[in-house]
Amino acid sequence: MSSPDNPQFEVQPTLSTEPLSPVPGSASLAVDQFPPEGLTPIPPPTARRDPVWSGWDVLQIAGLTLLTLFVVQLVIVVVAHRVAYRRMAFADVAQKPVLALLSELLTYGAVAVFMILLVEGKYHVRFWEAIRWRWPGRAVGRFLFVGVALLFALNLLEHFLPTPKSTPFEQFFARPVDAYLTSVFAVTIGPLMEELFFRGFLYPVLERRVGVFAGILLTALPFGLMHLPQYGYEWSAVLIVFLVGVVLTAVRAATKSVAAGFLVHVGYNGGLMILAAVATDGFRHMEKAGVGLFGAW
Repeated sequence: MSSPDNPQFEVQPTLSTEPLSPVPGSASLAVDQFPPEGLTPIPPPTARRDPVWSGWDVLQIAGLTLLTLFVVQLVIVVVAHRVAYRRMAFADVAQKPVLALLSELLTYGAVAVFMILLVEGKYHVRFWEAIRWRWPGRAVGRFLFVGVALLFALNLLEHFLPTPKSTPFEQFFARPVDAYLTSVFAVTIGPLMEELFFRGFLYPVLERRVGVFAGILLTALPFGLMHLPQYGYEWSAVLIVFLVGVVLTAVRAATKSVAAGFLVHVGYNGGLMILAAVATDGFRHMEKAGVGLFGAW
């Protein structure tokens, strides 16, 4: 526009390209802070917790296992006593290895279903992925060998410990048929379910709370104590199983794979069963057994 006093000069408006600085004490006027009208801002994605389950979930699994095993075993023994073993004392029927194995099989089946429903139904995560199964592929033989090597190492340690002369677990090898059934269970369902619970569910929760080293020890401790009744509450036998648990959990921690620990577990139990079968002529002369029956199943 022209100045009335001096029409030769004209003032041109200018546009600054620099951003406006907010007035001190006032809110910023950045455009990206205001979403378009009618739209709700999307919050940034949060990292998924590893593992997705909590310590309370682990306690639920443990409690369900104990309760289910008690109920199932009681029902099976009662039915067997009334149908197949009427002339036998109830306490003797309860000691039948085949009935104990059947009770564990049914219990583990129910617990496995609960585990899957817990992970996939409650947390909407694929079970085998969340549990960190991770099959090691070509390294299968290597982990089986680790289990066998662990067996021989701990067998040497047994010579320096006051090992018990007999344990309640020996009843599972009183007859060849019971011994073979126990052997099959010891390299299949037994180690699978124990690895899923201890190294799959329990260890990740402990590792998250107390770290790797303490998590390994705290996972192996209940693993060893669980076998107390099985070996007549002998501390030396439980110590052996505790050391097995330490190695299994260390393998899980190092490989990030529950399947790797499962294979080591199978190698240990399988080697033990083979040595016992060879030494006793097919489980027919258990008095000739030259190895301790300190399995970790």
